[in-house]
Amino acid sequence: MKLMEGWFSPSITLLTSLEVLDLGGLAGLSGRIPTSIGRLKNLRKLYLYGNKLRGSVPESIGKLLKLEELHMHENRLSGFLPPNLGCLKNLNALLLHSNRFTGSIPASFSNLTNLMHLDLHDNSLTGHIPQNIGDLQLLKELDLSDNLLNGEIPASVNNLTSISVMYLDANHLEGEIPFPSNYGQMPLLGFLRLQNNQLGGKIPPNLGYLVSLQRVSLENNRLEGAIPSSLGNLEALTELYLSGNKLSGVIPKSFGQLSHLILLTLSHNSIQGPLPNEMSALQNLQTLDLSFNSLNSIPRWVAELPSLSRIYFAGCGIKGQIPDMLKSTPSPIQELDLSANDLTGGIPAWMGSLTQLYSLNLSRNHLSSSIPASVADFQELGVLDLHSNNITGSMEHVFKIGTSFPGGSLTYVDLSDNSFTSGIQQISVGTLERVVYLNLSHNLQEGKLPTSMEKLKALQSLDLSYNKFGFGLVEALANLSHLETLKLQRNQFTGRIPAEFLNLKNLKDLDLSDNLLVGEIPAGKPLSDFPQSCFTGNTGLCGKPLSPCKS
Repeated sequence: MKLMEGWFSPSITLLTSLEVLDLGGLAGLSGRIPTSIGRLKNLRKLYLYGNKLRGSVPESIGKLLKLEELHMHENRLSGFLPPNLGCLKNLNALLLHSNRFTGSIPASFSNLTNLMHLDLHDNSLTGHIPQNIGDLQLLKELDLSDNLLNGEIPASVNNLTSISVMYLDANHLEGEIPFPSNYGQMPLLGFLRLQNNQLGGKIPPNLGYLVSLQRVSLENNRLEGAIPSSLGNLEALTELYLSGNKLSGVIPKSFGQLSHLILLTLSHNSIQGPLPNEMSALQNLQTLDLSFNSLNSIPRWVAELPSLSRIYFAGCGIKGQIPDMLKSTPSPIQELDLSANDLTGGIPAWMGSLTQLYSLNLSRNHLSSSIPASVADFQELGVLDLHSNNITGSMEHVFKIGTSFPGGSLTYVDLSDNSFTSGIQQISVGTLERVVYLNLSHNLQEGKLPTSMEKLKALQSLDLSYNKFGFGLVEALANLSHLETLKLQRNQFTGRIPAEFLNLKNLKDLDLSDNLLVGEIPAGKPLSDFPQSCFTGNTGLCGKPLSPCKS
């Protein structure tokens, strides 16, 4: 990054013979683009990206008729896009992304027939995509994502014969997907993002004509009906995102032809089982997310896919015990999500043999029994979510996970809503130093909090509510300087609130209600910022924000 600082001086526009003006990446350059910029009539390339420029784009920029490249992205520019930008017929790259532009995309942009790269993403543009955008026959990359555009995708996009990248995601676009209308259109389109819109209707079968597609995202729209079998013709496809729609029926058998597919997400739809056996041919599939569909079972071939390492079957109505077939897979499992099913029985001892597992989510099931000692064999586990089950006994083995790592491997632990009776005393030095989120609420734990909790230096959220913890609040909690959430309500803590709690400067959410605390609440921030409800139910507690203490 270049560290020059200062204002954009209008005197630079006196250099009328200038052909290239490159002030890109000067993070300290501020001010406005001079209204006299139109004097630079010989300018071919104007680079004003990565600055702190503000204000609007001057109308006079439309006089730079020789301009071939205009890069003004990553600034603080605002206002409407000048329609006379459409006069710059020699322009082949127009990059205005990551600014604060408002208003609509000028219809005159469709006059930029030499344009190869148009990027307006991450602004606040409204209105429709210009109807004649298909006139940009040379356009290779189009990015209008992360705006507030509405209306339908114009049918003229079918005329974009050179397009290889089209990102229209994160807008308010509606209607049906209008392309391709015929075979041979958009033959080079390789990367298509339409996610996070309000597109409806069915996935057009003609999408199977776009044989150059490598990555497609249609997720989080309102698409419905069956998945067309023609998608099996997309032999170059590596990633397909269809989650968060209203798709129904079964996955087409033709998906078994997608031999280059690495990732498939279809979660949060109404897909029915069984999964087609033809999918067992997906030799390169690494990530499979079919969560929250009505599958009812995991076919055996899933555990036999040679490259699969991320498996998500949450909310699929799976019953019985955790499937034994996951014990040994050709590719080590790195992420496993079987949450929100009807799983019963205990966590099997073989689970600890999944030594490369990073994320395990078995929450919202009916698992019982105690946690097996073998979970301590997890070498790389970072995320463990077992909340809302019927697990009993001690949680001590969880606190031994990843001990081969200095400071442990865990960063997120949720054991809430179970029936654990002990284990927190086994929090030992060196095993949870990376934990950011720790939720042990709604259990049956009792006794005193260990002083070793002060070693949880990275902790941002701690929830121990709805247990039977007693004795005084340990001052060690005040050493958790990154703590933003501390929930200790509905326990049996006694004594005073330690004055050291005033050191918790980052605290945004606190609840000490319904304990046996007494004495005056330490005066000062952050404790004084919290409402009465955070302290009520402690009959011996007084001081701001509760009623004053009696002298």
